[in-house]
Amino acid sequence: MSKKDATQTSLLDILKKKMRQAREEAETAKDEADEAKRKLEEERKKREEAEAEAAAYNRRIQLLEEDLERAEERLKIATERLEEASKAADESERARKSMETRSQQDEERANILEVQVQEAKTISEEADQNRSNQESDRMDSMDKQYKEARAVLEETDRKFKEVARKLALVEADLERAEERAEAGENKIVELEEELRVVGNNLKSLEVSEEKAVQREDSYEDQIRSISQRLKEAESRAEFAERSAQKLQKEVDRLEGEFCIPKHVFIVNVTLKYLYPLLLRIDTEEFLEVLV
Repeated sequence: MSKKDATQTSLLDILKKKMRQAREEAETAKDEADEAKRKLEEERKKREEAEAEAAAYNRRIQLLEEDLERAEERLKIATERLEEASKAADESERARKSMETRSQQDEERANILEVQVQEAKTISEEADQNRSNQESDRMDSMDKQYKEARAVLEETDRKFKEVARKLALVEADLERAEERAEAGENKIVELEEELRVVGNNLKSLEVSEEKAVQREDSYEDQIRSISQRLKEAESRAEFAERSAQKLQKEVDRLEGEFCIPKHVFIVNVTLKYLYPLLLRIDTEEFLEVLV
């Protein structure tokens, strides 16, 4: 081989080696570029995930803030309602105590009235005994008639008490409707007025007792008067029966119409039906019944 050919072969080897190195460097650069792209894509995904997570956190914070605002608003409303309920409870308690005080006062008045009636009855019985000693023979006959009339009167009174018992049962039904009632104070005033009228009637009863001493010779008229009162008592009993029926209808109506303190409707209906019935008894006639 000539020197020239050797030189060409050496140059060719060098060129091949350079080309091989260049290819290797190109492949290495390509691999590095691919790795860089992969890392860049991973970083981009991580950044997007971080941004999405940050947005989710921001949204959650916003929702929590909104929930907090709503909770604070509900707490404010609940606090206001609690204050209103507390005030209403205090007012109800004061009203209850006031009604209890009035009830106790009314009961005391009723007890006083009962004592006064009992005293009047005792005086009447004593007067009757004095007259019996003076006219025993005549009184025997009169007393028999009187006892018979009295028995009828007691039977009528028993019927009246039975009607009153029915009224009490109806009043028990009213307890379910009384919570839907609002009016009551005016009826209490009316009750006090009725008690005042009863007090005046008792005073009239005391005056009538003095007159009763002067009517020793009027037993026959008294028997006729008692008979008349018996008829009236029967009428009152019938009236009371009708009142009970009407009261039951009133209860049904109240339960159907009203939607609201505890003794309000009991007092209302009792005053409306029972007291007018009791006050229909004339004072002088009541004294004569006792005599």
